[in-house]
Amino acid sequence: MTDLADQPVSTDFPLPRTCPFSPPEEYKDIRESDEITRVLLPSGKHAWAISRHQDIRAVLSDPRFSSDRLAPGFPQLTKSAPVNSKVPPSLIGMDAPEHGPARRAVVGEFTVKRMQALRPRIQEIVDEHIDAMLAGPRPVDLVRALSLPVPSLVICEQLGVPYSDHDFFQARTARMINRETAVEDRQAAFDDLRGYLDELVTAKERDPGDDLLGRQVLKHRESGTEDHGALVSLAFLLLLAGHETTANMISLGTVALLENPEQLAAIRADPAKTPEAVEELLRYFTIAEIAGARVATENVRIGRTLIKAGEGVVTLGNAANRDPAAFEDPDALDIERGGRHHVAFGFGPHQCLGQNLARMELQIVFDTLFERIPGLRLATTVDELPFKDDAAIYGLYELPVTW
Repeated sequence: MTDLADQPVSTDFPLPRTCPFSPPEEYKDIRESDEITRVLLPSGKHAWAISRHQDIRAVLSDPRFSSDRLAPGFPQLTKSAPVNSKVPPSLIGMDAPEHGPARRAVVGEFTVKRMQALRPRIQEIVDEHIDAMLAGPRPVDLVRALSLPVPSLVICEQLGVPYSDHDFFQARTARMINRETAVEDRQAAFDDLRGYLDELVTAKERDPGDDLLGRQVLKHRESGTEDHGALVSLAFLLLLAGHETTANMISLGTVALLENPEQLAAIRADPAKTPEAVEELLRYFTIAEIAGARVATENVRIGRTLIKAGEGVVTLGNAANRDPAAFEDPDALDIERGGRHHVAFGFGPHQCLGQNLARMELQIVFDTLFERIPGLRLATTVDELPFKDDAAIYGLYELPVTW
């Protein structure tokens, strides 16, 4: 039996990527170790790093691991995270029995059927931004021209958030997810965004519109379960996650396809392959690799290791999605792999609520971008690209392209 206090420590966690297309080199050793690895977090506390595919799926589906960010022992991945015990938790911070009803109240907004109803509008948004790219000077920063504005506009329209405020919330989000942001700056960004959404929800309560937040107001009013703070927390989660993750996958996916022309040629020749290409790109990059942090509420054995009640765990999705026990030749990009069992969207009851929307946005962007600009190419080398090595959600700060 292994004890947290007795295990060797990897002191530089989160570990940096040494290659923009690969997990940190140390992940292979961590995954292949007989014991689960003990790591030292930026907060100065220790946690267990879960790295094997089957172990991560086990942890994320086990109710003995809590998502409660305020629970003692919960692994904070920055020196200090914005925490306010008076703020109701969002879905990602809830456990049963509260989590199930709260998720069911909103999950209908993200069904495949509802997403398909959004497809024409998403296509229109993508076309408008590519029109602007084609009409403007070259090279173009794809992050600013396409990757960031498309999912931002989509989630704004879905939630009922004025897109004219996008600079405000994108700037605050960027500060919050950057691991190097000073404690006071992170807290200020959190408070700014929370205050903005508090005012927005108040306006929705006065005049609910035909958008996600407006429909939630009416649904809770009809059921007698109105909770202003909880709706603000929901808006906070969906706005942040709804633009930042997809934006980074658009940029990274574009680079990966341009650097693997045979894979790109395959989806150009047969767009029916794009959905599987999207799944492979999600697996390959796993940009929110440590989103599944948990704390044990009981003693739980994972393999030979006993994780004691009150001990934190971090799930290394990037290591799991390169696990040879789950994926053959896992370091290769293979758009025909069919590896939909990846954990890029998490697993279990907290699996990403907006995954159907993200998949559809990525499919539309890649099919449209490469069809309309067949000569698209990088305007610099991959080595010169500014990857987000300092951010909790991996991606690119800029992506200069031309044609």
